[in-house]
Amino acid sequence: MQWESHGRRLVYASDWVNVWLDDVDIPGIGRVDHHVLTMPRASTTAVVTDDQDRMLLIWRHRFIPDTWGWEVPAGWTDPGEEPAEAIRREIEEETGWRPGHIAPMTSYNALSGLSTMRFSSFHATECTHIGAPTDLSESSRVEWIPTDDVIKLVTEGEVADGPSLTAISYYLGPYRLAKRRED
Repeated sequence: MQWESHGRRLVYASDWVNVWLDDVDIPGIGRVDHHVLTMPRASTTAVVTDDQDRMLLIWRHRFIPDTWGWEVPAGWTDPGEEPAEAIRREIEEETGWRPGHIAPMTSYNALSGLSTMRFSSFHATECTHIGAPTDLSESSRVEWIPTDDVIKLVTEGEVADGPSLTAISYYLGPYRLAKRRED
């Protein structure tokens, strides 16, 4: 069953988010006004690992839910920028580490029923420390954490950010399984 659109009206627009009101006909329900969020830029995340089986995470405060937690590096793709280059830039800005190798893991729609928010997740390796993070608004701490400890942080709720949970879970599950099969 596919919804039929009868039009769209812009309610709010900014560089961060656009809010639309779509007039849609939903099979079995009828015509309704449906809110749709569109994001002007795509988002990227990365699981950054080293040869000691550790992940590079940032400890940060999130204003909207007023929570602290561990997250993977993430950010927006600038106009004309490739997602792999965007995450390379974000890793450097947020952590002070420069990745040597970036490999795509997966892409997904974060809120399919409400938004066009699209994430591309990468695996970054072979990092070189280049200095302190340059984006001081992103984190209070940057740490290499053993993967077993990251799993514990995830299960104990210390990683509560959806894009971070998705990237870490995908890396620990399907991505590593597929890599093992390739080797």
